[in-house]
Amino acid sequence: MSGSTQNQAQPSPSPSAIVRTDDESSVVARLKQKIRTDGPITVASFMDIALSDPDGGYYATRDPLGVAGDFTTAPEISQIFGELVGLWCVDTWQSMGAPNAFAVVELGPGRGTLMADALRAMRAMRQVSTCHAAASVHLVETSPVLRESQQRMLAGENITWHTSLPDLGRMPAIYIANEFFDALPIHQYVKLDGDWCERVVALDPTHEHFSFTLDQNRTFPLRDVTKLLADAEDGTIFEYSPTVRSSIDDIARLLFLHGGAGLIIDYGYTRHATGQTLQAVRKHRPVDPLDDPGNCDLTAHVNFQLLSETATSAGIKVWGPIDQGNFLQKLGIQTRAATLLKTATVSQAHDIRTAVTRLIAPAEMGALFKVMALSDSGVSHLAGFEPDA
Repeated sequence: MSGSTQNQAQPSPSPSAIVRTDDESSVVARLKQKIRTDGPITVASFMDIALSDPDGGYYATRDPLGVAGDFTTAPEISQIFGELVGLWCVDTWQSMGAPNAFAVVELGPGRGTLMADALRAMRAMRQVSTCHAAASVHLVETSPVLRESQQRMLAGENITWHTSLPDLGRMPAIYIANEFFDALPIHQYVKLDGDWCERVVALDPTHEHFSFTLDQNRTFPLRDVTKLLADAEDGTIFEYSPTVRSSIDDIARLLFLHGGAGLIIDYGYTRHATGQTLQAVRKHRPVDPLDDPGNCDLTAHVNFQLLSETATSAGIKVWGPIDQGNFLQKLGIQTRAATLLKTATVSQAHDIRTAVTRLIAPAEMGALFKVMALSDSGVSHLAGFEPDA
């Protein structure tokens, strides 16, 4: 690999100004034009355009969930998942001192399935029914397609939609992020002759396809994982996401100022690590991340140590991370499944058991997915994070 030469920066063309061939998506054409104009782009920029471009970006133009889509999230696997999150919110509200008014804020709410199941569970807790009455629900969603799905799923509920973290005044809040941080853009760095050079996406001038190369003029700017990087061999890849860090910092700042808690569920690793985790999925199968931007899901594993260090530095308590299987079992997933099985048909019983296994088994989602919580210093208990017996 060799370093890239950057052209003089020029304004990016508007979507209508981009010329594309008949077999190119608008996102592919936009990426090619940007590289021709500005030179090779960061992996983060590639991900951002591929996923979020309003004129053809992956999340902006489709509902990617379910059997007919590209991937399935835990709330779509079983209603129990969202119900347990709802009960966790009730218990957390009590740990917060049962405020008369608080917000439940979900980031990246998908079809709205998790929130629908969570609110149903919150209403069912009659002994603390004031929790549901005290809650105002806010969904952070940038996709118009998914927002329409959420409106249908949550019809009759009092929901406020936002495109970024809402200003709630001084109201305490519970933040929920299930498979949200994995889709935020990452930068990649490759060790070359002892330096960490940024991995960038270039355009092959002959075949007009995207490819990776290195920009030796861009090096990793931070020093907080020095030993890990110093010990790595040449050719090693290291991933870092300033967007993830700033998002956690924003949530931590709000929790510090106004109180509350946050629940983060995602696949990832618990300690700083090297190696590539960038991946693409289409129709539930892995594909090359550079092959079809705009038409496949792009994600990277979440660095939970980065989340923890960022929140701690903002004065916030960190709980976990623990495995998703452990968390759900502590919340009572088996007990809830047993209740549903009492009135289930043979087919429904099979689906319930299969779903529970998928959510908690170490070989399925149980160990790959991690759960972390954040809270202000006044919260002394969070369900699911009790010490193991």
